[in-house]
Amino acid sequence: MPLYDYKCGDCGAVFDALVPAGRADREPCPDCGSKARRLLSLVAAPVRGGDGAAMPATGGGGCCGGACGNC
Repeated sequence: MPLYDYKCGDCGAVFDALVPAGRADREPCPDCGSKARRLLSLVAAPVRGGDGAAMPATGGGGCCGGACGNC
């Protein structure tokens, strides 16, 4: 089961939940019970340099710039 991030439009709670893919858009807020909106999530993948060595991570994390409104 995938892990999804959500934000409630009524109370503003941000949470994550393990939800079957077919139910991902219907997760209720655990605080107030209102329908929550699924947030865009980033996938982490290793990046290799030309010599096969892993390249160092470059900050960011999350939305990388404040576009999500949670920063």
